[in-house]
Amino acid sequence: RADRLAHHLLSRGVGPGDFVGLDLTNGNEYLEGMLACCKIRAVPVNVNYRYVDAELRHLFADAGLVGLISHRSFTGPVTAAVAAMADQRVLLDVDDGNPTSRAPGAEDYESALAASRGGRPDVPRSGDDIYCVYTGGTTGLPKGVLWRHEDIFFAAMGGGDPTHLGQVIETPSELAQRVVRPGLVALAGPPLMHASAHWLAFSTLFGGGKLVLLPGGHFDPADAVRAVAEEGVNILVIVGDAMASPLLDELEARRDRGEAAEMSSLMALGSGGALLSPATKRRCADLLPGVMVVDAFGSSETGQLGGSQAEDDPFGSPRLRVDERTAVLDPDGHPVEPGSGAVGLLARGGRIPLGYHGDPVKTAATFVELGGTRWALPGDLATVEADGTIVVLGRESQCINTGGEKVYPEEVEAALKDHPDVADVLVVGAPDEQWGQRVTAVVAARPGRAPTLDDLRSHVRGSLAPYKLPKQLVLVERVERSPSGKADYRWARNLAVATPPA
Repeated sequence: RADRLAHHLLSRGVGPGDFVGLDLTNGNEYLEGMLACCKIRAVPVNVNYRYVDAELRHLFADAGLVGLISHRSFTGPVTAAVAAMADQRVLLDVDDGNPTSRAPGAEDYESALAASRGGRPDVPRSGDDIYCVYTGGTTGLPKGVLWRHEDIFFAAMGGGDPTHLGQVIETPSELAQRVVRPGLVALAGPPLMHASAHWLAFSTLFGGGKLVLLPGGHFDPADAVRAVAEEGVNILVIVGDAMASPLLDELEARRDRGEAAEMSSLMALGSGGALLSPATKRRCADLLPGVMVVDAFGSSETGQLGGSQAEDDPFGSPRLRVDERTAVLDPDGHPVEPGSGAVGLLARGGRIPLGYHGDPVKTAATFVELGGTRWALPGDLATVEADGTIVVLGRESQCINTGGEKVYPEEVEAALKDHPDVADVLVVGAPDEQWGQRVTAVVAARPGRAPTLDDLRSHVRGSLAPYKLPKQLVLVERVERSPSGKADYRWARNLAVATPPA
Protein backbone atom coordinates (compact mmCIF):
# COMPACT_ATOMS: atom_id res chain seq x y z
CA ARG A 1 0.00 0.00 0.00
CA ALA A 2 2.87 2.39 0.76
CA ASP A 3 4.43 1.56 -2.62
CA ARG A 4 1.15 2.30 -4.37
CA LEU A 5 0.82 5.60 -2.54
CA ALA A 6 4.43 6.46 -3.42
CA HIS A 7 3.75 5.87 -7.13
CA HIS A 8 0.60 7.98 -6.92
CA LEU A 9 2.53 10.86 -5.35
CA LEU A 10 5.17 10.57 -8.09
CA SER A 11 2.44 10.69 -10.74
CA ARG A 12 1.24 13.99 -9.28
CA GLY A 13 4.69 15.55 -9.44
CA VAL A 14 5.75 15.01 -5.83
CA GLY A 15 9.42 14.09 -5.49
CA PRO A 16 12.66 14.54 -3.56
CA GLY A 17 12.62 17.43 -1.11
CA ASP A 18 8.87 18.12 -1.45
CA PHE A 19 6.88 18.48 1.78
CA VAL A 20 3.61 16.53 2.18
CA GLY A 21 1.29 17.14 5.14
CA LEU A 22 -0.37 14.34 7.12
CA ASP A 23 -3.50 15.68 8.81
CA LEU A 24 -4.63 12.33 10.21
CA THR A 25 -5.49 10.62 13.45
CA ASN A 26 -3.87 7.27 14.17
CA GLY A 27 -4.33 4.58 11.56
CA ASN A 28 -2.51 2.64 8.87
CA GLU A 29 -2.87 5.57 6.45
CA TYR A 30 -0.54 7.65 8.63
CA LEU A 31 2.24 5.05 8.45
CA GLU A 32 1.60 4.54 4.73
CA GLY A 33 1.95 8.28 4.20
CA MET A 34 5.24 8.48 6.06
CA LEU A 35 6.70 5.41 4.34
CA ALA A 36 5.51 6.49 0.88
CA CYS A 37 7.16 9.89 1.25
CA CYS A 38 10.41 8.32 2.42
CA LYS A 39 10.38 5.93 -0.56
CA ILE A 40 10.45 8.88 -3.00
CA ARG A 41 12.67 11.14 -0.85
CA ALA A 42 9.77 13.49 -0.10
CA VAL A 43 9.30 14.86 3.44
CA PRO A 44 6.23 13.85 5.48
CA VAL A 45 5.00 16.62 7.79
CA ASN A 46 3.02 15.94 10.96
CA VAL A 47 -0.03 18.21 11.18
CA ASN A 48 -1.77 18.80 14.50
CA TYR A 49 -5.38 17.87 13.74
CA ARG A 50 -6.57 20.16 16.53
CA TYR A 51 -5.30 23.23 14.71
CA VAL A 52 -7.84 25.77 13.50
CA ASP A 53 -7.75 27.70 10.23
CA ALA A 54 -5.09 30.29 11.12
CA GLU A 55 -2.74 27.72 12.65
CA LEU A 56 -3.12 25.42 9.66
CA ARG A 57 -2.48 28.25 7.22
CA HIS A 58 0.72 29.11 9.09
CA LEU A 59 1.96 25.51 9.07
CA PHE A 60 0.99 24.86 5.42
CA ALA A 61 2.80 28.03 4.33
CA ASP A 62 5.79 27.59 6.65
CA ALA A 63 6.38 24.03 5.45
CA GLY A 64 5.74 24.91 1.81
CA LEU A 65 3.40 21.94 1.40
CA VAL A 66 2.79 20.62 -2.10
CA GLY A 67 0.61 17.72 -0.96
CA LEU A 68 -1.81 16.85 1.82
CA ILE A 69 -3.38 13.63 3.08
CA SER A 70 -6.22 14.26 5.53
CA HIS A 71 -9.16 12.58 7.19
CA ARG A 72 -12.56 13.67 5.95
CA SER A 73 -13.49 14.85 9.46
CA PHE A 74 -11.07 17.74 8.94
CA THR A 75 -12.53 18.90 5.62
CA GLY A 76 -13.71 22.24 7.04
CA PRO A 77 -10.39 23.53 8.39
CA VAL A 78 -8.48 21.98 5.48
CA THR A 79 -10.68 23.66 2.85
CA ALA A 80 -10.03 27.03 4.45
CA ALA A 81 -6.27 26.50 4.69
CA VAL A 82 -5.18 24.79 1.46
CA ALA A 83 -4.76 28.14 -0.28
CA ALA A 84 -1.68 28.65 1.92
CA MET A 85 0.05 25.60 0.40
CA ALA A 86 2.99 26.32 -1.89
CA ASP A 87 1.40 24.15 -4.55
CA GLN A 88 -1.66 21.89 -4.55
CA ARG A 89 -0.19 19.01 -6.52
CA VAL A 90 -2.07 16.35 -4.59
CA LEU A 91 -4.89 16.35 -2.03
CA LEU A 92 -5.98 12.94 -0.75
CA ASP A 93 -9.10 12.39 1.31
CA VAL A 94 -9.22 9.46 3.76
CA ASP A 95 -12.79 8.37 4.45
CA ASP A 96 -13.20 8.01 8.22
CA GLY A 97 -16.99 7.65 8.15
CA ASN A 98 -17.71 11.35 8.46
CA PRO A 99 -20.64 12.34 6.17
CA THR A 100 -18.90 15.59 5.19
CA SER A 101 -18.03 15.92 1.50
CA ARG A 102 -14.43 15.87 0.38
CA ALA A 103 -12.49 19.12 0.18
CA PRO A 104 -12.61 20.67 -3.31
CA GLY A 105 -10.03 19.05 -5.57
CA ALA A 106 -9.35 16.16 -3.20
CA GLU A 107 -9.13 12.57 -4.48
CA ASP A 108 -10.39 9.55 -2.59
CA TYR A 109 -7.42 7.86 -0.90
CA GLU A 110 -8.48 4.25 -1.48
CA SER A 111 -9.39 4.91 -5.12
CA ALA A 112 -5.99 6.51 -5.68
CA LEU A 113 -4.20 3.46 -4.23
CA ALA A 114 -6.34 1.03 -6.22
CA ALA A 115 -5.55 2.83 -9.49
CA SER A 116 -1.82 3.07 -8.77
CA ARG A 117 0.79 0.41 -9.38
CA GLY A 118 2.77 -1.54 -6.82
CA GLY A 119 6.47 -2.30 -6.53
CA ARG A 120 9.19 -0.26 -4.95
CA PRO A 121 9.68 3.08 -6.73
CA ASP A 122 12.95 3.39 -8.61
CA VAL A 123 14.16 6.37 -6.60
CA PRO A 124 17.69 6.12 -5.12
CA ARG A 125 17.65 7.07 -1.45
CA SER A 126 20.27 8.54 0.85
CA GLY A 127 21.08 8.93 4.53
CA ASP A 128 20.97 12.66 3.78
CA ASP A 129 17.24 12.57 3.00
CA ILE A 130 15.18 14.84 5.26
CA TYR A 131 12.94 13.90 8.18
CA CYS A 132 10.86 16.73 9.62
CA VAL A 133 8.84 17.00 12.81
CA TYR A 134 6.81 20.11 13.55
CA THR A 135 6.84 21.06 17.20
CA GLY A 136 5.46 23.84 19.36
CA GLY A 137 2.13 25.61 19.25
CA THR A 138 1.55 25.88 23.02
CA THR A 139 4.40 28.38 23.55
CA GLY A 140 4.62 29.85 20.07
CA LEU A 141 4.03 29.18 16.40
CA PRO A 142 4.89 25.65 15.28
CA LYS A 143 8.33 25.19 13.74
CA GLY A 144 9.75 22.33 11.73
CA VAL A 145 12.83 20.53 13.05
CA LEU A 146 14.89 19.08 10.18
CA TRP A 147 16.98 15.93 10.58
CA ARG A 148 19.02 13.78 8.22
CA HIS A 149 17.46 10.31 7.99
CA GLU A 150 20.64 8.66 9.20
CA ASP A 151 20.89 10.96 12.23
CA ILE A 152 17.29 10.51 13.43
CA PHE A 153 17.62 6.73 12.93
CA PHE A 154 20.44 6.61 15.46
CA ALA A 155 19.29 9.47 17.70
CA ALA A 156 15.68 8.38 18.25
CA MET A 157 14.72 5.18 16.42
CA GLY A 158 16.96 2.69 18.16
CA GLY A 159 19.73 2.58 15.57
CA GLY A 160 18.77 -0.96 14.63
CA ASP A 161 18.75 -2.24 18.23
CA PRO A 162 15.16 -3.32 19.09
CA THR A 163 16.10 -3.62 22.78
CA HIS A 164 17.52 -0.06 22.97
CA LEU A 165 20.58 -1.29 24.89
CA GLY A 166 23.02 0.68 22.77
CA GLN A 167 24.07 -2.15 20.46
CA VAL A 168 23.46 -0.15 17.29
CA ILE A 169 24.24 -1.36 13.79
CA GLU A 170 27.29 -0.25 11.82
CA THR A 171 26.01 -1.16 8.34
CA PRO A 172 22.45 -1.38 6.96
CA SER A 173 22.95 -5.05 6.16
CA GLU A 174 23.11 -5.81 9.89
CA LEU A 175 19.51 -4.70 10.40
CA ALA A 176 17.91 -8.04 9.50
CA GLN A 177 20.25 -9.87 11.86
CA ARG A 178 18.96 -7.81 14.80
CA VAL A 179 15.31 -8.74 14.35
CA VAL A 180 13.90 -10.21 17.54
CA ARG A 181 11.93 -13.44 17.12
CA PRO A 182 9.12 -13.29 17.94
CA GLY A 183 9.02 -9.56 17.32
CA LEU A 184 8.06 -7.20 20.10
CA VAL A 185 4.53 -5.81 20.12
CA ALA A 186 4.28 -2.09 20.87
CA LEU A 187 1.21 0.06 21.48
CA ALA A 188 1.44 3.78 20.70
CA GLY A 189 -0.75 5.74 23.10
CA PRO A 190 0.01 9.21 21.72
CA PRO A 191 -1.09 10.32 18.26
CA LEU A 192 1.32 9.72 15.39
CA MET A 193 1.54 13.48 14.90
CA HIS A 194 3.70 13.38 18.05
CA ALA A 195 7.42 12.65 17.62
CA SER A 196 7.54 9.97 20.32
CA ALA A 197 4.92 7.96 18.41
CA HIS A 198 6.93 8.34 15.16
CA TRP A 199 10.01 7.04 16.91
CA LEU A 200 8.22 4.11 18.51
CA ALA A 201 6.62 3.18 15.17
CA PHE A 202 9.86 3.12 13.22
CA SER A 203 11.85 1.48 16.00
CA THR A 204 9.25 -1.29 16.20
CA LEU A 205 9.14 -1.83 12.43
CA PHE A 206 12.94 -1.78 12.12
CA GLY A 207 12.98 -4.55 14.74
CA GLY A 208 10.48 -6.71 12.87
CA GLY A 209 7.82 -6.11 15.50
CA LYS A 210 4.13 -5.27 15.43
CA LEU A 211 2.77 -1.79 16.04
CA VAL A 212 -0.70 -1.48 17.59
CA LEU A 213 -2.67 1.74 17.14
CA LEU A 214 -5.79 2.96 18.87
CA PRO A 215 -8.29 4.49 16.43
CA GLY A 216 -9.63 8.01 16.73
CA GLY A 217 -8.07 11.20 17.94
CA HIS A 218 -7.84 10.56 21.65
CA PHE A 219 -6.41 8.10 24.17
CA ASP A 220 -9.12 5.77 25.52
CA PRO A 221 -7.85 3.80 28.54
CA ALA A 222 -10.46 1.04 28.17
CA ASP A 223 -9.43 0.54 24.53
CA ALA A 224 -5.78 0.49 25.58
CA VAL A 225 -6.36 -2.21 28.22
CA ARG A 226 -8.37 -4.25 25.72
CA ALA A 227 -5.67 -3.88 23.06
CA VAL A 228 -2.93 -5.03 25.43
CA ALA A 229 -4.88 -8.23 26.10
CA GLU A 230 -6.02 -8.93 22.54
CA GLU A 231 -2.72 -8.10 20.77
CA GLY A 232 -0.29 -9.33 23.43
CA VAL A 233 1.33 -5.92 23.81
CA ASN A 234 4.83 -5.94 25.33
CA ILE A 235 5.59 -2.21 25.30
CA LEU A 236 3.04 0.54 25.97
CA VAL A 237 4.14 4.11 25.32
CA ILE A 238 2.15 7.02 26.74
CA VAL A 239 2.75 10.71 27.44
CA GLY A 240 3.03 11.57 31.12
CA ASP A 241 0.36 11.59 33.79
CA ALA A 242 -2.23 12.88 31.32
CA MET A 243 -2.41 9.36 29.85
CA ALA A 244 -1.09 7.34 32.78
CA SER A 245 -3.70 8.56 35.29
CA PRO A 246 -6.80 7.55 33.29
CA LEU A 247 -5.12 4.25 32.40
CA LEU A 248 -4.46 3.52 36.08
CA ASP A 249 -7.98 4.68 37.01
CA GLU A 250 -9.34 2.13 34.53
CA LEU A 251 -7.22 -0.66 36.01
CA GLU A 252 -8.20 0.36 39.54
CA ALA A 253 -11.91 0.46 38.66
CA ARG A 254 -11.68 -3.01 37.12
CA ARG A 255 -9.93 -4.31 40.21
CA ASP A 256 -12.58 -2.80 42.48
CA ARG A 257 -15.31 -4.46 40.40
CA GLY A 258 -13.52 -7.78 40.56
CA GLU A 259 -12.85 -7.74 36.81
CA ALA A 260 -9.54 -9.09 35.59
CA ALA A 261 -7.44 -6.94 33.28
CA GLU A 262 -5.25 -9.25 31.22
CA MET A 263 -1.93 -7.40 31.18
CA SER A 264 0.46 -10.34 31.58
CA SER A 265 2.15 -9.71 28.21
CA LEU A 266 3.14 -6.16 29.19
CA MET A 267 6.84 -5.84 30.02
CA ALA A 268 7.40 -2.09 29.92
CA LEU A 269 5.42 1.14 30.29
CA GLY A 270 7.28 4.10 28.84
CA SER A 271 6.47 7.78 28.96
CA GLY A 272 7.82 10.04 26.22
CA GLY A 273 7.35 13.79 25.89
CA ALA A 274 6.26 14.32 29.51
CA LEU A 275 7.54 12.87 32.77
CA LEU A 276 5.57 10.70 35.15
CA SER A 277 5.14 12.04 38.68
CA PRO A 278 6.36 9.97 41.65
CA ALA A 279 2.74 9.47 42.76
CA THR A 280 1.87 7.98 39.38
CA LYS A 281 4.92 5.70 39.48
CA ARG A 282 3.83 4.39 42.88
CA ARG A 283 0.39 3.62 41.45
CA CYS A 284 2.06 1.81 38.53
CA ALA A 285 3.98 -0.37 40.97
CA ASP A 286 0.70 -1.27 42.71
CA LEU A 287 -1.47 -1.83 39.64
CA LEU A 288 1.15 -3.13 37.21
CA PRO A 289 3.48 -5.22 39.38
CA GLY A 290 6.51 -6.52 37.52
CA VAL A 291 6.16 -3.99 34.68
CA MET A 292 9.22 -1.78 34.10
CA VAL A 293 8.22 1.88 34.25
CA VAL A 294 10.53 4.22 32.33
CA ASP A 295 10.66 7.93 31.57
CA ALA A 296 12.24 8.35 28.14
CA PHE A 297 13.54 11.89 28.06
CA GLY A 298 14.14 13.82 24.86
CA SER A 299 12.73 16.36 22.45
CA SER A 300 12.22 17.00 18.77
CA GLU A 301 15.51 18.93 18.82
CA THR A 302 17.59 16.22 20.53
CA GLY A 303 16.09 12.78 19.91
CA GLN A 304 16.27 10.40 22.87
CA LEU A 305 18.61 11.85 25.48
CA GLY A 306 18.34 9.18 28.13
CA GLY A 307 15.94 7.63 30.57
CA SER A 308 15.13 7.03 34.20
CA GLN A 309 13.35 4.22 35.93
CA ALA A 310 10.91 4.62 38.79
CA GLU A 311 13.52 3.98 41.48
CA ASP A 312 15.87 6.60 40.03
CA ASP A 313 13.83 9.67 40.96
CA PRO A 314 11.91 9.14 44.23
CA PHE A 315 11.91 12.89 44.91
CA GLY A 316 10.32 14.02 41.68
CA SER A 317 13.15 15.42 39.57
CA PRO A 318 14.11 12.84 36.95
CA ARG A 319 17.64 11.50 37.19
CA LEU A 320 18.76 10.60 33.71
CA ARG A 321 21.25 7.98 32.69
CA VAL A 322 22.85 9.45 29.60
CA ASP A 323 25.76 8.79 27.26
CA GLU A 324 28.88 10.85 26.60
CA ARG A 325 27.10 12.95 23.96
CA THR A 326 24.87 14.63 26.57
CA ALA A 327 26.15 17.38 28.87
CA VAL A 328 25.05 20.29 31.05
CA LEU A 329 26.69 23.56 30.03
CA ASP A 330 27.14 26.71 32.13
CA PRO A 331 26.49 30.22 30.72
CA ASP A 332 30.03 30.30 29.29
CA GLY A 333 29.51 27.02 27.43
CA HIS A 334 31.66 24.93 29.78
CA PRO A 335 30.48 21.61 31.24
CA VAL A 336 29.05 21.90 34.76
CA GLU A 337 31.25 20.26 37.37
CA PRO A 338 29.59 17.04 38.65
CA GLY A 339 28.45 17.41 42.24
CA SER A 340 28.87 21.20 42.26
CA GLY A 341 25.13 21.92 42.38
CA ALA A 342 25.54 24.44 39.58
CA VAL A 343 22.59 24.80 37.20
CA GLY A 344 23.15 24.85 33.45
CA LEU A 345 21.50 24.08 30.15
CA LEU A 346 21.02 20.51 29.01
CA ALA A 347 22.93 19.98 25.76
CA ARG A 348 23.11 17.22 23.18
CA GLY A 349 26.01 16.70 20.80
CA GLY A 350 26.73 14.14 18.12
CA ARG A 351 23.83 13.36 15.83
CA ILE A 352 21.53 16.37 16.10
CA PRO A 353 19.19 18.22 13.69
CA LEU A 354 20.25 20.39 10.80
CA GLY A 355 18.09 23.18 12.24
CA TYR A 356 14.62 24.70 11.96
CA HIS A 357 12.98 24.79 8.55
CA GLY A 358 13.26 28.27 7.06
CA ASP A 359 14.31 29.93 10.33
CA PRO A 360 18.04 30.69 10.52
CA VAL A 361 17.58 32.94 13.59
CA LYS A 362 16.02 30.24 15.77
CA THR A 363 18.43 27.69 14.33
CA ALA A 364 21.40 29.79 15.42
CA ALA A 365 19.94 30.19 18.93
CA THR A 366 19.20 26.49 19.49
CA PHE A 367 22.00 24.74 17.60
CA VAL A 368 25.30 26.28 18.64
CA GLU A 369 28.99 25.47 18.26
CA LEU A 370 31.02 25.62 21.47
CA GLY A 371 34.57 24.42 21.87
CA GLY A 372 34.54 22.83 18.43
CA THR A 373 31.40 20.79 19.18
CA ARG A 374 27.96 21.49 17.75
CA TRP A 375 25.27 21.25 20.44
CA ALA A 376 21.47 21.23 20.52
CA LEU A 377 20.14 23.32 23.42
CA PRO A 378 16.42 22.48 23.84
CA GLY A 379 16.04 24.86 26.80
CA ASP A 380 15.99 22.46 29.76
CA LEU A 381 17.76 23.44 32.96
CA ALA A 382 19.68 20.71 34.77
CA THR A 383 22.42 19.87 37.25
CA VAL A 384 24.95 17.04 37.35
CA GLU A 385 25.33 14.79 40.38
CA ALA A 386 28.70 13.51 41.57
CA ASP A 387 28.22 10.19 39.78
CA GLY A 388 27.51 11.92 36.46
CA THR A 389 23.74 11.44 36.61
CA ILE A 390 21.86 14.41 35.17
CA VAL A 391 18.96 15.87 37.16
CA VAL A 392 16.47 17.72 34.96
CA LEU A 393 14.87 20.74 36.65
CA GLY A 394 12.54 21.98 33.91
CA ARG A 395 12.29 24.31 30.95
CA GLU A 396 14.14 27.60 31.26
CA SER A 397 11.15 29.39 29.72
CA GLN A 398 8.82 28.06 32.44
CA CYS A 399 11.06 28.83 35.42
CA ILE A 400 9.32 31.07 37.99
CA ASN A 401 11.27 33.87 39.74
CA THR A 402 9.54 34.62 43.03
CA GLY A 403 11.18 36.90 45.59
CA GLY A 404 14.55 36.31 43.96
CA GLU A 405 14.24 32.52 44.20
CA LYS A 406 13.86 30.23 41.21
CA VAL A 407 11.03 27.69 41.21
CA TYR A 408 10.81 24.89 38.66
CA PRO A 409 7.12 24.12 37.93
CA GLU A 410 7.62 20.38 37.36
CA GLU A 411 8.92 19.91 40.90
CA VAL A 412 5.87 21.63 42.42
CA GLU A 413 3.50 19.79 40.08
CA ALA A 414 4.96 16.44 41.10
CA ALA A 415 4.38 17.24 44.77
CA LEU A 416 0.82 18.48 44.21
CA LYS A 417 -0.14 15.42 42.17
CA ASP A 418 0.46 13.35 45.28
CA HIS A 419 -2.61 14.99 46.87
CA PRO A 420 -5.61 12.62 46.69
CA ASP A 421 -7.95 15.38 45.48
CA VAL A 422 -5.79 16.45 42.52
CA ALA A 423 -6.43 14.87 39.13
CA ASP A 424 -4.13 17.13 37.11
CA VAL A 425 -2.19 20.35 37.67
CA LEU A 426 0.02 22.91 35.95
CA VAL A 427 2.11 25.41 37.90
CA VAL A 428 2.92 28.83 36.44
CA GLY A 429 4.13 32.23 37.54
CA ALA A 430 1.65 35.14 37.62
CA PRO A 431 2.76 38.78 37.98
CA ASP A 432 2.90 39.91 41.60
CA GLU A 433 3.81 43.36 42.99
CA GLN A 434 5.47 41.94 46.11
CA TRP A 435 7.14 38.79 44.80
CA GLY A 436 7.68 39.59 41.13
CA GLN A 437 5.88 36.37 40.31
CA ARG A 438 3.62 34.30 42.50
CA VAL A 439 3.54 30.54 42.24
CA THR A 440 0.08 29.64 40.93
CA ALA A 441 -1.41 26.16 40.77
CA VAL A 442 -4.03 25.53 38.08
CA VAL A 443 -5.75 22.40 39.36
CA ALA A 444 -8.34 19.98 37.99
CA ALA A 445 -9.83 18.19 40.98
CA ARG A 446 -10.98 14.59 41.08
CA PRO A 447 -14.77 14.12 40.76
CA GLY A 448 -16.61 15.32 43.83
CA ARG A 449 -13.50 16.91 45.39
CA ALA A 450 -12.71 20.59 45.97
CA PRO A 451 -9.24 21.11 47.45
CA THR A 452 -8.42 24.50 48.96
CA LEU A 453 -5.18 26.43 48.74
CA ASP A 454 -4.53 25.73 52.43
CA ASP A 455 -5.10 21.99 51.83
CA LEU A 456 -2.55 21.91 49.04
CA ARG A 457 0.03 24.03 50.86
CA SER A 458 -0.23 21.85 53.97
CA HIS A 459 0.16 18.69 51.88
CA VAL A 460 3.38 19.76 50.13
CA ARG A 461 4.95 21.77 52.97
CA GLY A 462 6.99 18.79 54.10
CA SER A 463 8.52 18.19 50.68
CA LEU A 464 9.01 21.71 49.29
CA ALA A 465 10.80 24.81 50.55
CA PRO A 466 8.36 27.55 51.70
CA TYR A 467 9.05 29.80 48.69
CA LYS A 468 7.97 26.98 46.33
CA LEU A 469 4.50 26.61 47.89
CA PRO A 470 1.64 27.86 45.70
CA LYS A 471 0.35 31.29 46.66
CA GLN A 472 -2.69 31.08 44.40
CA LEU A 473 -5.07 28.31 43.37
CA VAL A 474 -7.20 28.28 40.24
CA LEU A 475 -9.66 25.39 40.02
CA VAL A 476 -10.67 24.23 36.54
CA GLU A 477 -12.77 21.38 35.19
CA ARG A 478 -9.94 20.19 32.95
CA VAL A 479 -6.31 21.10 32.48
CA GLU A 480 -5.67 21.98 28.85
CA ARG A 481 -3.13 19.77 27.11
CA SER A 482 -2.27 18.97 23.52
CA PRO A 483 -3.66 15.72 22.03
CA SER A 484 -0.31 14.13 22.87
CA GLY A 485 -0.62 15.08 26.55
CA LYS A 486 1.86 17.96 26.57
CA ALA A 487 1.11 20.80 28.96
CA ASP A 488 -0.32 24.05 27.63
CA TYR A 489 1.51 26.47 29.90
CA ARG A 490 0.45 29.49 27.86
CA TRP A 491 -3.21 28.67 28.58
CA ALA A 492 -2.48 28.14 32.28
CA ARG A 493 -0.51 31.38 32.56
CA ASN A 494 -3.23 33.41 30.84
CA LEU A 495 -5.81 31.91 33.19
CA ALA A 496 -3.66 32.67 36.24
CA VAL A 497 -3.17 36.28 35.15
CA ALA A 498 -6.91 36.73 34.51
CA THR A 499 -7.92 35.27 37.91
CA PRO A 500 -7.48 37.67 40.87
CA PRO A 501 -5.78 36.00 43.86
CA ALA A 502 -8.15 35.19 46.71
